[in-house]
Amino acid sequence: MSTFSSSMSAAQQRRVQRVAPWLLLGTFLLLWQGACLVFNVSDFILPSPGAIVTSLFEYWDVIAGHAWRTFWTTMVGFGLAIIVGVVLGLLMGSSKLAYAAGYPLMTAFNALPKAAFVPILVVWFGLGAGPAILTAFLISFFPIMVNIATGLATLEPELEDVLRVLGAKRTDVLLKVGLPRSMPYFFASLKVAITLAFVGTTVSEMSAANEGIGYLLVSAGSAMKMPLAFAGLVVIAVMAMVMYEFFAVVERRMTGWAHRG
Repeated sequence: MSTFSSSMSAAQQRRVQRVAPWLLLGTFLLLWQGACLVFNVSDFILPSPGAIVTSLFEYWDVIAGHAWRTFWTTMVGFGLAIIVGVVLGLLMGSSKLAYAAGYPLMTAFNALPKAAFVPILVVWFGLGAGPAILTAFLISFFPIMVNIATGLATLEPELEDVLRVLGAKRTDVLLKVGLPRSMPYFFASLKVAITLAFVGTTVSEMSAANEGIGYLLVSAGSAMKMPLAFAGLVVIAVMAMVMYEFFAVVERRMTGWAHRG
């Protein structure tokens, strides 16, 4: 394997890496479709990829409306998560005392199942977009906060001492050295947080909304339309994958200096 990799040029390796996920996905779908045909699996038990695609086209207008609702509520909650996560990360990362005091509490909060907050949010804000936005926020701000705080808190003491000798203030060290150094951590956290935000929105919509992909999943399941339910899952996966790739592209452009090659 190593001999094969060494015989390929860098451009060829990049092309193989781009094609590999699609080949893996295609192989998985073919095996799935083949298993459903060979074993005559009912669509009620496990719909085949063909049945899911058919359902996507048949109910496209309905799915698109619910998908848009899920997308914009997720983006609002995710935007709040970025703001709060960056602010808390800056506060915790800039002070050893704040880091020592706040990190265990935030870790304990993150361990709480966010689905348990949905009934409370319904009581406070009623059914609709409010609980979905807040659930997306609650489940996605922690990775952002932790990565910003870690990037600032792990600044090398020797580097900080040298900068102090050169006349830099504490704020200069944090803003001009610590913050840029935290950018790779920040963009890495965005890729994780955006997928979690979609999970939070969908979970909330399943019990606290009358629109959105989560609501569609429950409705389709109740009506025994399993291909439609799986189509909703596919839409969620595609939206999360697109946003993940978007932040991956931004990361490569903004923090290319932090990566080899």
